[in-house]
Amino acid sequence: QVQLVESGGGLVQAGGSLTLSCAASGSSDSMHFMGWDRQVPGKQRELVAGMTRGGVTNYADSVKGRFTISRDNAKNTVYLQMNSLKAEDAATYYCHANTAGHYYWGQGTQVTVSS
Repeated sequence: QVQLVESGGGLVQAGGSLTLSCAASGSSDSMHFMGWDRQVPGKQRELVAGMTRGGVTNYADSVKGRFTISRDNAKNTVYLQMNSLKAEDAATYYCHANTAGHYYWGQGTQVTVSS
């Protein structure tokens, strides 16, 4: 059974940086797509960034130029480097992955940005 385990969330001052990590365990194959969503209570979950196994990336407009997604396919791990954090980036960040028609979600990691 595939599990996604996130780490790296926490409290950071506005303008600071955090790096989130998400490791997929239980799969012998590299995930086709891995990415990050975020959600604020009362608001819809939004895609933050995603990356295919082949290295194609996409970002939400709100994070372009500040966030960078990367992967280590051998480790089935995806990272989200978040720089120049703003108050509006505060949310619960969820890792997700899919391969072979199966979709997986992490439990979420909280990012808090103080002003």
